[in-house]
Amino acid sequence: MKRTALTARWVVGHADGSHRLFRNGTVVVEGTQVLFAGHSFDGEVAETIDFGDAMIGPGFVDLDALSDLDTTVLGYDNHPPELKGRVWPQSYMQAGPREMYTPEELAWQKRYAFTRLIRNGITTALPIASLFYRAWGETAAEFDAAADAAADLGLRVYLGPAYRSGNLVVGTDRKIGFHYDEARGFAGLDEAARFIDRHENTHGGLVRTMLAPDRIETCTPELLRRSGALARDCDVPIRLHCCQSRLEYDLVVRQHGKSPLELLRDTAFFAPGTILPHGLFLSGINGITHEAPDLDILTASGAALAHCPLVMARSGKVMHSFPRFRDLGVTIGMGTDTHPPDMIQNMAVGVMTARIAEGDATKVRAADFYDAATLGGADALKRPDLGRLAADCAADLNVIRLDSPEMGQVIDPIQTLLLNGSGRDVSDVMIAGRFVMRNGVIPGVDAMEDQRRAQAQFDRMVAQYPDRTLFHPPLDQIFPPSYPLG
Repeated sequence: MKRTALTARWVVGHADGSHRLFRNGTVVVEGTQVLFAGHSFDGEVAETIDFGDAMIGPGFVDLDALSDLDTTVLGYDNHPPELKGRVWPQSYMQAGPREMYTPEELAWQKRYAFTRLIRNGITTALPIASLFYRAWGETAAEFDAAADAAADLGLRVYLGPAYRSGNLVVGTDRKIGFHYDEARGFAGLDEAARFIDRHENTHGGLVRTMLAPDRIETCTPELLRRSGALARDCDVPIRLHCCQSRLEYDLVVRQHGKSPLELLRDTAFFAPGTILPHGLFLSGINGITHEAPDLDILTASGAALAHCPLVMARSGKVMHSFPRFRDLGVTIGMGTDTHPPDMIQNMAVGVMTARIAEGDATKVRAADFYDAATLGGADALKRPDLGRLAADCAADLNVIRLDSPEMGQVIDPIQTLLLNGSGRDVSDVMIAGRFVMRNGVIPGVDAMEDQRRAQAQFDRMVAQYPDRTLFHPPLDQIFPPSYPLG
């Protein structure tokens, strides 16, 4: 197999259980794996690529990676959700929810989103998409297409169609309730099981599978129970959005008389590869007064948290707290969960919000969040071959330029990256020994044409919002401009 040496001013290698910085370092790739990461390599290589004033590091692992056109951006200045189309009105439910994109558009969006992940240095992704514009859940057909797209682009993915047994609805009194169709949830789970059978560990190992029940408040206890059992039987990760809002926590308590984590414990949901975005609202944390042993349940479960600081901070929410969960031994990985899928920006916001939450800048360091974006995600997936550059690990890496005027003066590559960098500084990405992006170019991708196509699809979807918004106001009332139009 061909050996290629990659050199740069900085290399983030791995030794003795932690990352190591190597000044003027070298990474040697042989086939799909790393052969060496360090200062110098004595063996023969077929080719040497010098990236100069740059940092070569392990690819980022995104546990909650956007795979559609982001609808969370519509909620940035537009509140409350029940008046802005983010909770379906009873009238829409009675008319019958519909797909707001065509199957072809949904399949294309997966590919488009995957190119954005690569562009931001993400090499392993667990896709997530909104169900607000869906008739109910995701389909296996669009994920069949997603598997092909990931393999073609070279992205490492864990795939599974989202399913649910319920949905939030709002009445004319503005009270939020539920609509349940448990049989539909079970059908979604069965479809997800068949998807696992077809796609697990295919395309040379680039495509793996997972279970993706939607959100805890949209799942009945029996669906949670069956989902956890299937995850254990199939030995695949299972991801469930949980403890992400005060609304969710209160709704679960109201329905079941127990906290979200108590519900997961009592339904035997937890499996070895359980991943919970976002873990912000627990008993005694972020204003939750309901008494429950949430922290004890979380630590005993072995579940990992997928921390998504950027999307949460946009809505005024922060984790209380990263150091607390870290010190309890909870595995913390990172997710982007919005556009842009900028892991560097997420790490930067994560450090800032963690320090604000603690009231102490010494409680977290840049390295803590770089670890979460690499090692934490790998540990959540039980993949010691990911998230690090060391012998016998997957050759998944990114190259980040440090020589732009915007980057400023380099103090330390990791600290400087979180101070001044962004996903735009990622120049090259390798996955399984294959360059999937070189000098900012993804082969076969016309980024500007993709952007135009994405905007046109998004505009057509947004135009349908009045029909699925309480009292059906015109579009300019749902999403008013920041300033009056002149």
